[in-house]
Amino acid sequence: MLYPLARSLLFRLDPETAHDVALRGLRALGPGARLLGAAPEGDGEARTVMGIRFPNAVGLAAGLDKNGEYLGALGALGFGHVEIGTVTPRPQPGNSRPRLFRLERHEALINRFGFNNVGVEQLLRNVEASGYRGVLGINIGKNANTPLERAADDYLACLEAVYARADYVTVNISSPNTRNLRDLQSKERLGELLSALVERRAQVANGARPKPLAVKIAPDLDESQCDAICELALAHGIDALIATNTTLSRVGVEGHPCASEAGGLSGRPVFARSTDVLSALARRLEGRVPLIGVGGILSGADARAKITAGASLVQVYTGFIYRGPSLIAEARRAIAATGA
Repeated sequence: MLYPLARSLLFRLDPETAHDVALRGLRALGPGARLLGAAPEGDGEARTVMGIRFPNAVGLAAGLDKNGEYLGALGALGFGHVEIGTVTPRPQPGNSRPRLFRLERHEALINRFGFNNVGVEQLLRNVEASGYRGVLGINIGKNANTPLERAADDYLACLEAVYARADYVTVNISSPNTRNLRDLQSKERLGELLSALVERRAQVANGARPKPLAVKIAPDLDESQCDAICELALAHGIDALIATNTTLSRVGVEGHPCASEAGGLSGRPVFARSTDVLSALARRLEGRVPLIGVGGILSGADARAKITAGASLVQVYTGFIYRGPSLIAEARRAIAATGA
């Protein structure tokens, strides 16, 4: 009930300033953030995906808490998991401001943050200080000044660093805001990267059961690219695909003053395309690799549609900004009602 008022005040601020103010406010509440809308765990909500028991199917996507600074409060809101990052080996400022744009009438955002983060060492210190004990995903990427041919070095460094603390690790090859990053989705480059990561994971696991690796992909893929990604996920034993990241398309926001801004579009306009990609992956994989649906979830019905399309879990980000904590409980109830 409080969030609509808070949102009306926050939306008077510059979008990135509002983002920071809201998260600092949540952190000040600490465990009291539960009063904003968390629901008790219901019967049948828990599910096991990637070998991990998730208390419910609704998670927070990477990007909202890039540095693991707000885990205590976010963990109190009722998410079944929280994914932080994207983190890179070295700190970097990201792209210059303004880099976040609010398309309010479309319930959308455009961002070109560019993996701004404090670096993996500080992120891990933040995680330890948070006391968070829920399911934690850590999303990893490469530094902007690392040449594409050396990208694997950055991913391997991050994997080694976060491995002990993460419940699963997400390989982000689909942000549109790091130059040429999406080239890593090509069959040859992705195959080489996944091979290196799986080999290093086995070394770090040292005989124990390896922790899951997920790969986050773009919505801007054609059929042959989807085929190649599915083939590689199966060949390398990838534990999940996250579909999808933001889009470069501006379908649905044509004519908006911010539509010409560079960056990835998220929110309501990406829902249909991201769900189409999710469905295409589900048809190809036939349950052999779990899918996590993200992109444009602004209601319980949207979350249910992702599950129906083949997702085992969902994640929210832009919808959380527009709807607030009530979206979490609503999405959880909608998914629980499907019995999936």
